[in-house]
Amino acid sequence: MNGDDADDLSYEVSPELALLLVRANEVLARLEPWLPPKPPRIDWRSTLACRWRRGRWGGWLEPVTALNCPDWNALRCVDRQKQALDRNTRQFLKGLPANNALLTGSRGCGKSSLIKALLTRHAKKGLRLVEVDREDLIHLEDIVHRLDGQPWRFILFSDDLSFEPGDAAYKPLKAALDGSVSGLPENMLIYATSNRRHLMPEFFEENDATRYVGHEVHPGESIEEKVSLSDRFGLWLSFYPFGQEDYLAIAQGWVEALGGAWSDAARLESLQWATQRGGRSGRTARQFAIDWVGGQGLKR
Repeated sequence: MNGDDADDLSYEVSPELALLLVRANEVLARLEPWLPPKPPRIDWRSTLACRWRRGRWGGWLEPVTALNCPDWNALRCVDRQKQALDRNTRQFLKGLPANNALLTGSRGCGKSSLIKALLTRHAKKGLRLVEVDREDLIHLEDIVHRLDGQPWRFILFSDDLSFEPGDAAYKPLKAALDGSVSGLPENMLIYATSNRRHLMPEFFEENDATRYVGHEVHPGESIEEKVSLSDRFGLWLSFYPFGQEDYLAIAQGWVEALGGAWSDAARLESLQWATQRGGRSGRTARQFAIDWVGGQGLKR
């Protein structure tokens, strides 16, 4: 058999094999919509933040293209919290010892805004942010594995964190903070916010399990379990409702940050806005500023 004959035979396909190939292509076409999407390649030089996304077959890091990070200087009346969190973050960026942080307290008082503002403040120093929803903390080990060894410093950010009894995401977070033999890599910290100090619901009947030995108080096991999670965050920062003058200062700051002008009329309107919303908070002040500056722009 010469070389030309061999070439001719190499292109011959039996009817059975041809039928098998056709059926295999049909099966692959049906399976393709069920296959997980190819995870995007993250260029951390130009990507400042990602979200962890979860699909049918696992999760992936998705770049955030439009950042919602307030200016650091626009956050007012939380100076003590700003100073403590910024110092901890600067230690982290320099490779010095730094703590995981838990920000707790009243809603709308700047907890999540403060963490997000750190990103634009320190992005040029190598800080990056990865947002992880509470229910996705079960994938924490996978997330950590993907970021370990990168030449960047990552804050794993979980907003509005709280757990119910038996929540599957509770133990992975607890282990990552201070329970696993490996712990978090040196280029990662966890910053979380919550309206609950101990991250889990507390029930009155749990106090019945408290024992008193002499002058010592020994909480029940359920209380100890709940305290043990928040206790693993080294830095606790508490936020409280704002008084009227603080609220007005925050509203003024947001009005000016959005390009508006503060006036007596704006002051009066901001107080009425807070009354209608049922409370004074940084979120309420920002929402007023958006409405006020936008309305004034329409008038012009």
